[in-house]
Amino acid sequence: MYIRKIKRRHLIYYLRVYDAANDRLIGHIADISTDGIMIISESSIAPDKEFVLKMIMPQQLEGTKELMFKASSLWSKKDVNPDFYANGFKIQDINTADRELIEYLIDEFGFRD
Repeated sequence: MYIRKIKRRHLIYYLRVYDAANDRLIGHIADISTDGIMIISESSIAPDKEFVLKMIMPQQLEGTKELMFKASSLWSKKDVNPDFYANGFKIQDINTADRELIEYLIDEFGFRD
């Protein structure tokens, strides 16, 4: 079982996330940390799959409007809304610049506790 080390934060935007391999919309980010994300989607995503995900930013940051990173699917369950699924991903091999972009997203667009 995966134990989360860093608390995820909900953002004020549901940012779109695509599978970079085929540019297919996977879903929208429900919450995020520098270690992982939860994506709400219309279908369940099987665990233990590797992805390159492309996240569309709410505005251009550091000269880019999208962020690409490797992630592995960990779990999937029905969302509170039964028409959707909540899918957990662990972010893999993220570089320092992209980690800082995620931290900026959390600081600027995250709900405060």
